[in-house]
Amino acid sequence: MNAIEVFDLTKYYDSLCAVDHLTLSVDNEIFGLLGPNGSGKTTTVMMLTTLLRPTEGKGLVCGHDIVTEGSLVRKNLSYVPQEMAVDIKMTGRENVLFFAKLYGVPDPKDRTDEALAVMELSDRADDLVKTYSGGMRRRLELAQALVHEPAVLFLDEPTIGLDVAARKKIWEHIRELRGRGMTIFVTTHYLDEADQYCDRVGIISKGKIMALGSPADLKARLMEDIVTATIAGAFIPPEIEGVRVVGRVEDEVSFTVENGREALPLIAQALAANGTTVTSLSLQEPTLDDVFLHAVGVQEEPHTFNDRQFRTMLRRRR
Repeated sequence: MNAIEVFDLTKYYDSLCAVDHLTLSVDNEIFGLLGPNGSGKTTTVMMLTTLLRPTEGKGLVCGHDIVTEGSLVRKNLSYVPQEMAVDIKMTGRENVLFFAKLYGVPDPKDRTDEALAVMELSDRADDLVKTYSGGMRRRLELAQALVHEPAVLFLDEPTIGLDVAARKKIWEHIRELRGRGMTIFVTTHYLDEADQYCDRVGIISKGKIMALGSPADLKARLMEDIVTATIAGAFIPPEIEGVRVVGRVEDEVSFTVENGREALPLIAQALAANGTTVTSLSLQEPTLDDVFLHAVGVQEEPHTFNDRQFRTMLRRRR
């Protein structure tokens, strides 16, 4: 049995369907769940970590049901949320030791030392966390999550807010954990990181998986060139056979085309005829960003919860 098995998992908030009959299997890999804000990423993770009860469907973590065997599920996983989960008034060692005792780990001091060593924090273990950099604090959160040796690790935006060097270091550690046999389930907005480090990704939109596979396979499936136009003025999508608008970010519009070299002048002419000023056109092979835009399309402003609404919802979940 795979570490994570999901069958038609569904979650409604009143009439809003946040996760819509999600079916998925993940095992001994780094799996990235990608999607725009409000797409269902966080809700999916909250259900799999037993923090939210699904409306319908079934989820298993290490063979245990997320609804009926919550305590067994939690013994087999760790969850590192996006928000900082360390006490800056304690030392690094004290933070990890607290989690070791909370989990009832045998020989908690030894396991604390091992977890700190894995995250390369031994030399700063007795310093107050308020003196740590952002990357060190994130590694400390990973040490806390690893202290009871979970089979599955959930990471919500593990590198958000970190500089390039710290982000690379975190991913090096995540890869090492995968090499030890751990299943890593990651949500991230950094598509370049997902492309480089994830074994497989799932792209979710409006609660449904729109694309699933390795980054290389997903890019190969697109089988089209990408044309990016930098524009000014009104934009009216051109009607050209074999040309499809896949997304717009500020003044850049992306198209998928069957033959990029032939399509470039046609796109420029059509945009100009529609009153759009084109300042540049570029042609490239598909990236994971292009796969993402192709899968989710141009997004409307999502329905999202603010912090207070989300906390209220959590209190009512039972």
